Amino acid sequence: MGRGRWAMALAERAGMPNIFSSRSATILEYVNAGLIDEFSIALSPVLFGSGTRLFEGVDADRVALGPVRTEPTQRVTHLTYAVRKR
Repeated sequence: MGRGRWAMALAERAGMPNIFSSRSATILEYVNAGLIDEFSIALSPVLFGSGTRLFEGVDADRVALGPVRTEPTQRVTHLTYAVRKR
């Protein structure tokens, strides 16, 4: 069992409908396994440095992302997506 499935199983046993993860590998594992129905991202621009490509690695043949809501502020944009099976 992968780390993501293990964490999901623990959360389900504890009665937690929501999971938080800042690890892109864990998020990708959940999305590709069909364990997520909706997720939110707090996007903040970075002028220098590098970031993680969150959607690189999503199995686009099995998963489709649909925008649900966008909430822009001065410093961050909150994005919510629905995850659907293709």
